[in-house]
Amino acid sequence: MSKSPEILLAALLLATPAVAEPLGLGRPALPEEIAAWDTTVLPDGTGLPEGSGDVLTGEEVFAENCASCHGEFAEGLDSWPVLAGGNGSLTDPRPVKTIGSYWPHLSTVYDYVHRSMPFGQAQTLSVDDTYAITAFLLYSNGLVEDDFTLTRENFASIALPNATGFYADDRDQTEYPVFSVEPCMADCRSAPPEVTKRAVELNVTPKDEDGKPAGTLPPLTLAAETGATEAAPAEAPAEAPAEAPSEPAEAPAEPAEAAETEDHAAADPALVEAGEKVFRKCAACHKVGDEAKNGVGPALNGVVGKAIASASDFKYSKPLADLGASGGIWDAASLHAFLQDPKGFAKGTKMAFAGLKKPEDRDAVIAYLSTFFED
Repeated sequence: MSKSPEILLAALLLATPAVAEPLGLGRPALPEEIAAWDTTVLPDGTGLPEGSGDVLTGEEVFAENCASCHGEFAEGLDSWPVLAGGNGSLTDPRPVKTIGSYWPHLSTVYDYVHRSMPFGQAQTLSVDDTYAITAFLLYSNGLVEDDFTLTRENFASIALPNATGFYADDRDQTEYPVFSVEPCMADCRSAPPEVTKRAVELNVTPKDEDGKPAGTLPPLTLAAETGATEAAPAEAPAEAPAEAPSEPAEAPAEPAEAAETEDHAAADPALVEAGEKVFRKCAACHKVGDEAKNGVGPALNGVVGKAIASASDFKYSKPLADLGASGGIWDAASLHAFLQDPKGFAKGTKMAFAGLKKPEDRDAVIAYLSTFFED
């Protein structure tokens, strides 16, 4: 009769003599050896090395080591992550999770960059370079000014916007009990199903030129295709036209509105389409369209022909604010100059973007922006 594995294991343990003394292998790790491996940085700054880095140095180091993947101003390229912008987007269907909108602690930024970046060349950045890149990323998210220097001493004073947006995992109390009950297998619906919306009403069905769902066959053809012996009933006669309203027709559009409509129509569709693609370099910080709001940069609806630094509820850098106060206008010439060299146009601007060097790219972006108006 064979013995169970449990009995054999117990017998083996009893037969093995206990080791009363250390085996004498190795030695205790020295404090400096432990320090070399223990590079963890905690949210309160514990573990940070001595060092410092300013925004302008960080811009240069970022351009050399990070921009090839993350873009020149952290807007993200191709499938590489966006690192700036996304403020207020976490409740959107497609949130933009960046250092400024989502990350809870600055320590994670420093620690991750220092351990793992640049991609393929991890741990080649110096301590000061890592401080500088972290400072630049703070600036790109509008959290510090361009003259800011990040150090070990002021590190813990920087609070990221979403620091309070996380909470302990409570699924064992809030979710597990809901999904642990006996599932209903029959007569589970308390009321019969009811159709509340159709695809056509939800605007998910393509329509043809007549406004009918695309692919709809004429009644007689449908009868022939399905083998029906009777022709489909003729469509109901159209309703009688409504009586003309007694109120006077609307007044003609104001000259400014007419000009906007004319400008919109005058924009070259091909140029606008090209501008939409180029504008992706700007979209991390600037928004356009019906739901556009100020973020890292101001919303740009109606910017063409608008006074410089006049977006409401946005804090501009002093150079741009001064240009606006002196009567500056975002006409084609000033937009070209700014898009080509933001820092040359307004020295000291918070915008870290290096500029669009190709005139055709600037033309395209301006054409694209001209199609968006303020409400």
